Amino acid sequence: MKTISTFVGSLLLLLTLTLSGPVAAQGFDELVTDLSAKSFNAKIKAVEKVAETGDDRAAAVLRAMLEGRLFERKEDGKVFITTREGRAYVLTDPLTLKEVGQVKSSTLKKIKVNNRLRGVLNGALGSLTLLSKDPVKRASAAEAVFKNRSADDIPALEKAMERETDAGVKAKMEMALAAIQLTADSPEEIKIAAVDVLTGHPTPEVRALLGGVVQSEQVESVAKAAAEALSDIERRLAFFNAIGNVFQGLSLGSVLLLAAVGLAITFGVMGVINMAHGELVMLGAYTTFMVQEVFRAYFPGAFDWSVIVAIPLAFGVSGLFGIAIERGVIRYLYGRPLETLLATWGLSLILQQLVRSLFGPTNRDVGSPSWMSGSVEVTGGLVLTYNRMWIIFFSLLVLGLLLLVIRKTAFGLQMRAVTQNRQMAGSMGIRTGYVDALTFGLGAGIAGVAGVALSQIDNVSPNLGQAYIIDSFMVVVFGGVGNLWGTLVGAFSLGIINKFLEPFAGTVLAKILVLIAIILFIQKRPRGLFALKGRAVEA
Repeated sequence: MKTISTFVGSLLLLLTLTLSGPVAAQGFDELVTDLSAKSFNAKIKAVEKVAETGDDRAAAVLRAMLEGRLFERKEDGKVFITTREGRAYVLTDPLTLKEVGQVKSSTLKKIKVNNRLRGVLNGALGSLTLLSKDPVKRASAAEAVFKNRSADDIPALEKAMERETDAGVKAKMEMALAAIQLTADSPEEIKIAAVDVLTGHPTPEVRALLGGVVQSEQVESVAKAAAEALSDIERRLAFFNAIGNVFQGLSLGSVLLLAAVGLAITFGVMGVINMAHGELVMLGAYTTFMVQEVFRAYFPGAFDWSVIVAIPLAFGVSGLFGIAIERGVIRYLYGRPLETLLATWGLSLILQQLVRSLFGPTNRDVGSPSWMSGSVEVTGGLVLTYNRMWIIFFSLLVLGLLLLVIRKTAFGLQMRAVTQNRQMAGSMGIRTGYVDALTFGLGAGIAGVAGVALSQIDNVSPNLGQAYIIDSFMVVVFGGVGNLWGTLVGAFSLGIINKFLEPFAGTVLAKILVLIAIILFIQKRPRGLFALKGRAVEA
């Protein structure tokens, strides 16, 4: 008898498991149908039950209801997700999430939603998204719960926290739960514990929340704890803000360094005020655009390599243009700085018009490779973007390679000789004209490389170089004409000073103040921070 009873029990269990699938599917179908109930209270109950199923289809159905895309077919009462195309409505079956045809609007009845139901839908969608397989969606859901701060979300939030494996997402969930507990009608000890949790998350959102609690909280101990936490968070945010300004200043300084280092070579060695330097930067940016167009058309799978390929090509294109400018125009104007300035300014206009004729006057789309896209959030709202970090690294790499060329090659030796004493270098057999051409080409090539970097953070247009030419001259003069270390210090110093002044004075006024400061500095130290030494220079 015992064996028979065991067999019967096993058979019943097997039968139950076999039938559970169809019953669950049928139940979800009925719940979706209940969403079209006439009473809003009935709709709210149906929404809650649909969310409780945790079904993968639930989010799509509830989102469509919230967006006003959930309709009931008049003839049989069946519910569909719809998409309007012209005068017709494309129907999607909520059970299969597949298109099942299209109908006229007259055959459908929209499932209406009021403000109370919208709140329930938002909470239900937040709960469903908290359990999503995608960590980005879970993080977004946690942020949404933090903003809504509805006590109804606590069970779903606690359930999601138990399952969460991503430390960053779990921290957002803890912050959301603490925010709800602090603003809800919770016991005193729970509110104080919530304040302690929020203190570990120094963000502007938490600061705003604690500021409101300090003003409105009736319990003295909770208000005091919130005030202390607020003070601590404000100090930490100020510290992180300063770090952010330093990072932004370094990134701006790296851009100025790339734009100015080529100018430092030509200006320092040759004494040529090259007003077309910005257009050489622009040529490098457009070379990057052309390379990317080729990769998009013929090698789309290797697009991430397009920037790497563009670097030597931009150097070559701008370098050849630079040599052509020196050989064709500038060599006839040595010793006549005003005429050189006017001639190069005219060349800048010609190059701008050439680019407008070839590519048009509008901005061109230059994409970033995957390894330069995105950012990392450190803490306290401090976000470091990958493209800026790469440009800082790239600018230092370019400067390091340039120093190697100048100090470790025969050409670099000749360049330094011409810089220190042109007449003596010529009398020793150095072809100063040859050095001038190659030096100008080197400076122009580095300007082209700067264009590659600038294409990742700025609009690529015929006017790209104009935004950096004045700043480049300021960096060169401030650091010391022809001195690369001075250019490095000058670029980063001006970049950081600008970023610290901008919050108080604005972008334009900050630049004006920096320009005035440089003018006053040059009055006291005409050769800049690091002056070149040599008989000709000192003379």
